[in-house]
Amino acid sequence: MSMVLFDSPGPKARIRNRIYAVIGVLAIAGLLAFVIIQFANAGQFDGKMWEWIEYSKVQEDLLAALVNTLRAFAAGAVLALAFGAIFAAGRLSDHAIFRVPSTIIVEFFRAVPLVVMIFFFHYGLSLGAPFYSVVLGLTLYNGSVLAEVFRAGVLSLPKGQSEAAYAVGMHKTQTMRLVLLPQALRAMLPAIISQLVVLLKDTALGFLITYEELLRYARYLGGIAEFGRPLVPITIVVAAMYIIMCLALTALAKYLESRNRRSKKSAPGTVPPPTDLPLPETTPEPVGPTGGGRGG
Repeated sequence: MSMVLFDSPGPKARIRNRIYAVIGVLAIAGLLAFVIIQFANAGQFDGKMWEWIEYSKVQEDLLAALVNTLRAFAAGAVLALAFGAIFAAGRLSDHAIFRVPSTIIVEFFRAVPLVVMIFFFHYGLSLGAPFYSVVLGLTLYNGSVLAEVFRAGVLSLPKGQSEAAYAVGMHKTQTMRLVLLPQALRAMLPAIISQLVVLLKDTALGFLITYEELLRYARYLGGIAEFGRPLVPITIVVAAMYIIMCLALTALAKYLESRNRRSKKSAPGTVPPPTDLPLPETTPEPVGPTGGGRGG
């Protein structure tokens, strides 16, 4: 079966791909083993380097930093999705008064580095709490990227979808809300989740403006001499927490996609008319002699 960009691999190509996959896995496993051995030789896995995790105060502070990270992510994600939806609709508008400003805003905030926006909001505008600067920067940057994702998803649909909606009397808002967006969402979901993963990891930039999130607390805890400056152990723990959160987002995306497929399959459809049923028997009406009917 022909694919979009290349043909399906044949038997030899599949064998070659499996060999490359095995080689890649072995190379990654070897690299990880080398790093672990180096850490072990440096004493990073000694018990004294992990004593910090037994303190209840450290656990509470680590949990508080995790909550701050999730707070910034949740606020930034909701606002970025709303920002992206609004400005994607503006870019798709037929009226230049909405389309041109939306295009300028999206392209501007998509081009400015996120860390520059965070610095500007915190030190330039002096918004006060670092939380607001982090969330505003995450919203504008990631919302601009999501606006392009939404716009591209809607434009990727066949024109016949919107033309059919207009033909039955729908206006553009109804067509977008009831016809185009539900179909485009299925295609956009992987890109949306990928951008939300980026947003989650970008919350770590908050440590630059003293926002008490995971990375800032890891840096503080890793420099405490009383615990032997366990920078590598705390980095491993924090990295594992980020990985778990990203995997949770990916699992959520898969769940939503599978649920969407199930609901689509269970939706009632039109039943095709039966074609293999026998025709009803009919009794032909008797016909009289040629040129007339039955005589009376």
